[in-house]
Amino acid sequence: MNFPILSSLILLPSIGALFLFFTKSNNKNNFTVKYVALFTSLVNFALSIYLWILFDPTTSEFQFVEDRIWIENFINYKVGIDGISILFIILTTFITPLCIISVNNSIKSRLSEFLIAVLIMESFMIGVFCSLDLVIFYLFFEAGLIPMFLIIGIWGGSRRVYSAFKFFLYTLLGSVLMLVAIISIYWITGTTDVVQLYNLGIDTKYQNLLWLAFFSSFAVKTPMWPVHTWLPDAHVEAPTAGSVLLAAILLKMAGYGFIRFSLGLFPVASEVFTPLIYTLSVIAIIFTSLIALMQEDMKKLIAYSSVAHMGFVTLGIFTIQQQGIEGSIIQMISHGLVSAALFLCVGVVYDRMHSRLINTYGGLVSIVPKYSVLFMLFTLAALGLPGTSGFVGEFLILMAAFKDNFLVAVIASLGVIIGAAYMLWLYKRVIFGKLINSELKEMIDLNKSEIVILVCLAIPTLFIGFYPEPFINTIEVSISNLIETHNIKVVSK
Repeated sequence: MNFPILSSLILLPSIGALFLFFTKSNNKNNFTVKYVALFTSLVNFALSIYLWILFDPTTSEFQFVEDRIWIENFINYKVGIDGISILFIILTTFITPLCIISVNNSIKSRLSEFLIAVLIMESFMIGVFCSLDLVIFYLFFEAGLIPMFLIIGIWGGSRRVYSAFKFFLYTLLGSVLMLVAIISIYWITGTTDVVQLYNLGIDTKYQNLLWLAFFSSFAVKTPMWPVHTWLPDAHVEAPTAGSVLLAAILLKMAGYGFIRFSLGLFPVASEVFTPLIYTLSVIAIIFTSLIALMQEDMKKLIAYSSVAHMGFVTLGIFTIQQQGIEGSIIQMISHGLVSAALFLCVGVVYDRMHSRLINTYGGLVSIVPKYSVLFMLFTLAALGLPGTSGFVGEFLILMAAFKDNFLVAVIASLGVIIGAAYMLWLYKRVIFGKLINSELKEMIDLNKSEIVILVCLAIPTLFIGFYPEPFINTIEVSISNLIETHNIKVVSK
């Protein structure tokens, strides 16, 4: 195929953003601005679905590869996808138009600039999942910080500046070490081409240090305990669309990095540090779940639940088993859908009552029944009820964990119980109970755009829950090849 479909996916949102840049932002043309941004993101989504149709899941080779010289004898612009990356691209292109639709109520000023930031961020995130050169990956990986920093810092809440800088500095600090590691890899091997590095292998005497350098970046971005504290602050202050992007996609870049680079490039070091990952993952699952139980702010509760869910993801990845890694990818896709929906549900009531505190609400079931039903669905998906996407990922992860380390799996299973406790507690206090606040009686149920967004998220959540086979088939061969190559390299060393 000669058509540069991956470059088109990366560049199209930026072209839309460039068009918006030259459009004067005022109340009169907000309608036009929204529809241009929405049209751009929907075309990109359609293009990603076309990519999935063309994708061959029976091979582990990288497909749709584009390789062009950027800096002679140093960096090539090289992009390509396999089964591991394609689902993340589709998730990105699916979530972005929903974010754009959701700004109707939440963004009151500088709408054009906000949509520019969203579209540019989409470009960078797709670039992360397509990159087959370490330098290109790093550039896209770090560039995504800038629009998110602006989204939180300009359109966020009262503590937006503090939260934006905390988010930026935490993630940047971790990534500096990854940059040093990439330079070191070039110095050791003479290339930053990921495919070449897979074939060449990296000397075991360097792997531990290089693995730790990459880990420092991915751990902050995931985020893993104890470098997770930036996430609740960022979520609380970010506008609803910002929280959706942050939870649904930005956190997934680190999980993808662990699979693609930590396991792929440093197999021996990954085996060495697996106990460390297990320990941090279990602490994240239990500790942040208990903290979530104590929260009075709905956004903070969901933010801490994200840390716990990503703890399951890192646990599954480092089982280095087929079921574990498949479960982790499905869990990341599921978390992208469900957490996005939960933040949007919080955004719905916040736009009406201007409060995120749980004790503001109660008795909503009789006032906003449509909202109550959809909120219930996503609450049940978040706690991993069978028939929802949340169950599939967690089940596969725990199954792999039980095979690898019984004690770790048992402790992690407790996190599922605590997760059910804080999600049901949240739902009970907000939706049921007595209607104490008289202002709630005036609350309006979901409007058309809110119903469209939440139903669009509900459909794949239920579809994956009942029929995950198309998604598992897409990733199966690539993961199998990754594990096989990993085991060969470990044994040979």
